[in-house]
Amino acid sequence: MTVRSKSYLVVAFALAVTGCAGQNTHDLLNKTTVAAPASDIAATHEIFVATTRQRATKDPRQVYDGDRSLTTSFARVDVTVPKSHQVGAIERAKGSANSNPAKEFTAKDVTFYDGAPQFAKAVGADIAMRGDRALVFVHGFNNGFDDGIYRLTQIAHDTKYTGTPVLFSWASSGKTTGYIYDKESANAARDDLEATLRMLAKTRVKSIDIIAHSMGTWVTMEALRQLAITGDRDLGGKLGYVVLASPDIDVDVFKKQMIRYGKPDKPFAILLSGDDRALKLSSLISGDKPRVGDYGNAADLASYGVVVADLTNTKGGDRLNHAKFADNPILVQLLGDRLRTPAALRSDEPDAAQFDNIGQGLGKAVGSVAEIVITTPFKVLTVATGG
Repeated sequence: MTVRSKSYLVVAFALAVTGCAGQNTHDLLNKTTVAAPASDIAATHEIFVATTRQRATKDPRQVYDGDRSLTTSFARVDVTVPKSHQVGAIERAKGSANSNPAKEFTAKDVTFYDGAPQFAKAVGADIAMRGDRALVFVHGFNNGFDDGIYRLTQIAHDTKYTGTPVLFSWASSGKTTGYIYDKESANAARDDLEATLRMLAKTRVKSIDIIAHSMGTWVTMEALRQLAITGDRDLGGKLGYVVLASPDIDVDVFKKQMIRYGKPDKPFAILLSGDDRALKLSSLISGDKPRVGDYGNAADLASYGVVVADLTNTKGGDRLNHAKFADNPILVQLLGDRLRTPAALRSDEPDAAQFDNIGQGLGKAVGSVAEIVITTPFKVLTVATGG
């Protein structure tokens, strides 16, 4: 295949899929206030934000757009979740229409902080109030600011996470054709994520959990690598769970990152899937090099001290199979169970019985028999999640 024909193939494939998100617009705020009875609202989640995006000026409803900033900005977004919400779903208004809080996720307030000290004070107070834990989510390729806000809201809500949710939003263009731009934006955001993690570690927090998705796993691994180089890879003992979902990282690069980081002391999980169509595109763009998220040798990855969960035989919420960790009801429940107990109190070894108990009967909710193959540095477990 010639370079030119491969380029056409990449563009055609990109136009055929939707990356990590599916919205044609990236409006977060409503044009007008839409009211809903309190009885129709399940919860309001306060999402704290550190972002390397520019403030949106052309369309303020986006709040932050896809342009890069050389400094980190800070905010908090309050999001309501309707009682009609289904686990694993993100119910959203179509296009730029107003959200109905009785039926859809709705961002109702945005608070901007003048700088890191003001943000640190606010997020620190929330962490202290909620039990001294924080969950940092790092989104992936083709995500607008709105996509990250709503995905973290859904994760926090569906997993029943009791700590403080913090979105690290790097400057993705939010376009399927913006892969190279996004890659460079991810590179530019490494120091900012490292600084954000260090900031959180200086609060009263006892455990900082990280969930990263797709290209966001690259930002995360680079930040962890930088922490390791400075001799503070576990943030003074405060680093909790690290979950890398559908990692869009070259396998060889990941191995070098792990060699520098060293074998983790706390639970460190890789969630991969052999039917991830978004990562097929990434591999094609990257010279047909395998990505960690669809790598076929789980034992090879586990030898670096991580736990690998192969989700190939579980059902995804869309045709890309790229966000199973969050949009499959079974997997959301499993993730919530893992997060419920702080990492410092959890054994590194997954317990098959715990997975079986949670998965019992839930397979019918997604309409198929499913199993997860879990590979640890010590053994392989096959866990049935329903039928």
